[in-house]
Amino acid sequence: MTTIRLTMAQAVVRYMMAQKVELDGEIQPLFPGVWAIFGHGNVAGLGEALYQARETLPTYRAHNEQGMAHAAIAYAKTLNRRQVMACTASAGPGSTNMVTAAAVAHVNRLPVLFLPGDTFATRLPDPVLQQVENFHDHTLTSNDCFKPVSRFFDRITRPEQLLTSLPQAVRVLTDPVECGPVTLALPQDIQTFAYDYPAHFFAEKVYRPRRQAADRRELEDAIALIRQAKKPLVIAGGGTHYADALAEFDAFVSAYHLPVGETQAGKGALPWDHEQNLGTIGVTGGAAANALAAEADLIIAVGTRLGDFASGSRALINPEARLLSINVASFDAVKHKGQALVGDAKLTLPELSAGLDGWRPEGAWIEQAAELRADWNRTVERVTADRGTNLPCDAEVVGAVNRAAGERDIVVCAAGGLPGELQKLWRTRFDRGYHMEYGYSCMGYELAGGLGAKMAMPDSEVFVMVGDGSYLMLNSEIATSVMLGHKIIAVVLDNRGYGCIHRLQQFCGGPGFNNLLDDCLTVEEGAPKTDFAAHAESLGAKAEQVGNIQELEAALERAKASDISYVIAIDTDALADTQDGGAWWDVAVPEVSERPEVNEARERYEAYKARQFQNI
Repeated sequence: MTTIRLTMAQAVVRYMMAQKVELDGEIQPLFPGVWAIFGHGNVAGLGEALYQARETLPTYRAHNEQGMAHAAIAYAKTLNRRQVMACTASAGPGSTNMVTAAAVAHVNRLPVLFLPGDTFATRLPDPVLQQVENFHDHTLTSNDCFKPVSRFFDRITRPEQLLTSLPQAVRVLTDPVECGPVTLALPQDIQTFAYDYPAHFFAEKVYRPRRQAADRRELEDAIALIRQAKKPLVIAGGGTHYADALAEFDAFVSAYHLPVGETQAGKGALPWDHEQNLGTIGVTGGAAANALAAEADLIIAVGTRLGDFASGSRALINPEARLLSINVASFDAVKHKGQALVGDAKLTLPELSAGLDGWRPEGAWIEQAAELRADWNRTVERVTADRGTNLPCDAEVVGAVNRAAGERDIVVCAAGGLPGELQKLWRTRFDRGYHMEYGYSCMGYELAGGLGAKMAMPDSEVFVMVGDGSYLMLNSEIATSVMLGHKIIAVVLDNRGYGCIHRLQQFCGGPGFNNLLDDCLTVEEGAPKTDFAAHAESLGAKAEQVGNIQELEAALERAKASDISYVIAIDTDALADTQDGGAWWDVAVPEVSERPEVNEARERYEAYKARQFQNI
């Protein structure tokens, strides 16, 4: 048998380069690049291996470990999980900085290969710099923090262990059900150990999407259930995108005049002006889809895990409605007492449609959906228009950015109040035009995520909408975007604090406390006013501060014409949000309080909990 003598780190890199994927009929690398911040846990081992492969497998240097991992996540999401980036960081704090990002990838079912440096497997120099010693278990290291946020975890303590570990890692990264982050902890000494690997281990392998057809009996039961329905509502989830089932989804809902509500991840499954698209559903959804959800007798959920924001914490949907859940993962298909139809949406929807020939919803239901859709579209036009106020609200800013965006441009966001406004109000015909990280809703994802989206689709303008709070948490990848020549346009909405949580705090009966800067402990002069434009310029971007929507619209045109990243800052109203649409969200309110406002909020809370209980 022919063998190749390589270090463990060299073998990891060579194996990655041998993995391919078919994209649009062309064979492309499964791993198009590696994000790396080197330290003593990976610079001599994996760093040397990546240097030797730099012409084939590019290594990108970031400014923050969490940020580079967010960029990798956004890259995979933008490309519908078809390609995967790897991330490596030094042993200790460099690696644990990536744990939050691993959780983002896990919740959102997105593939990233984490290669954190680890402490010496031989233990001879223990304790080394940055090593976390565990008094009762010497096998534990700080990298064990990755275990609950990884779909697959392994610690490579012998170079030959790669022979079984790497195929399993790639299996998970490319599996439609198990897809998510993989962590291979690499002790820094073992990275440098050599082994005679079989040459065939590095043979090229091409991955194509695995598609699971539905069980015949489940399919028959689903057809029978739909045929009984008079007032059905379809919910489009992110799985419609990942299954590449958009054409099949369109054909299914169009053939039977089925109204559709989209989740955060499902938004863009249909063009915004599609006749069956009622807009988004749930806590931050539009009025049209939410109204139908309260009356529907059947919910057909396609590719969604029905998180609390989509279901209104289980209080939005008619408790008498049946639920049919079409999902490639049985784990998700059985949620909410759902009748499961387990299968790939691209295969399952045409079969489902074929079995419904001659059936359609009630005519009055179809008419009601059309009327609600028209009403909601008028609402969107109204709330996104420039109202000429001195301190614009988020909806006005969303409207201005949306009008500036082209047909194939992308908006990126993640946390705070903006995801609610964007879900309700952003309009796109491009299926990849709406990029929201809302599974984990991680503050700090936005700018790094925008970079990853731009790397995945360099021909699209990427508009990052970010609040001042998230910007201040993680902004360093602006410098990375400039360094790499991947231009993003960032609009920073400065409401001087965490406006979304301030509003939630007040809704739950609390006073303004520790959210807006005016309500925080500060020096007598108060919190400083951050000059976001000056800060962004210091990172190499072009930037400016604008005072109103008209100035914002002019600045957006300058940003689109720019050849490097461009940041626009605008002051906004912390108290205003779009009241139209929306639904209850279960945020627990104290049973006992000295504040009358909290006691009143508790009464409202218990009323919603009673409705929630009917759906359990």
